[in-house]
Amino acid sequence: MLSCHGLTKRFGGRVTVDDVGFSVGAGEIYGLLGPNGAGKTTTMKMVCGLLAPDAGSITIAGRPAIGDVAVRALVGYVPQDVALYPDLTARENLEFLGRLYRLDRRTLAERVAEALELTDLTDRKDDRTDSYSGGMKRRLNIAAGLVNHPKLLVLDEPTVGVDPQSRHAILERVRSFARDGLAVVYTTHYMEEADRVCDRVGIIDRGRLVAEGTRRELVAQLGAHDSIALGASGDLDRLAAVCLSVRGVSEAAAADHAVQLVTEDGRGVLPSVLEAADRAGFAVTTVDVTEPDLEAVFLHLTGTALRE
Repeated sequence: MLSCHGLTKRFGGRVTVDDVGFSVGAGEIYGLLGPNGAGKTTTMKMVCGLLAPDAGSITIAGRPAIGDVAVRALVGYVPQDVALYPDLTARENLEFLGRLYRLDRRTLAERVAEALELTDLTDRKDDRTDSYSGGMKRRLNIAAGLVNHPKLLVLDEPTVGVDPQSRHAILERVRSFARDGLAVVYTTHYMEEADRVCDRVGIIDRGRLVAEGTRRELVAQLGAHDSIALGASGDLDRLAAVCLSVRGVSEAAAADHAVQLVTEDGRGVLPSVLEAADRAGFAVTTVDVTEPDLEAVFLHLTGTALRE
């Protein structure tokens, strides 16, 4: 649905985006992560047609996007700052935006009702936006990006400043959009969000895409492994030997009243480990699976934490 090749953008003598390329398929959520000033926002603005690249190409739904204003109708853009009229109701905000896309009256009414329902705002549609909570404004901001029925939805920090309940609701909506076939580009300062909702992640640093892949693929580049801690009674050295015989377990040792295992796929190998322990007569009382996360990968590649 989205394909970018060789995107480059300079401001004065400084290269902000340097030969960046990535693609996003229909029904996929692609996370773009990077430190402040890495080039994320510039890249997203080029994708949305708000900035012209100095070099490179962008296609959306198979159509060349650079310089083609009509292609922008295929994109829904949800900026980090809430872009709503505070003295209008939710319905009025969406109707105004829909008219900018030249939607006819019947289609506009259907699209507005649909966007409000998708973001759980139908019961507050006739309330002024300035009476909304922060989480509700964020949800309406997303609704505004859906009115035109985009093929590609670009979300820039959609959960900044909202409470945990609203954040959970927004993330669930984003996942539902992908299930319905929408291609989503998602940036966030919250690493657990990227881990939770993104199918693939691209890490950008100093204007260049330095790594890309699923969480497990990125962790594999780091050379890290999953670990499993099993709590049990009895001869833990023998339990360790039993676990080591399980395919996929590379290390096993008794330590700190538990058996510590090292494996490439903790959750995948766990059922076989528990079955082997049961056959050997051990009663496992506790299980703790630890997986390397995107935070470790990000720190390794950029040398900095992902911060606001």
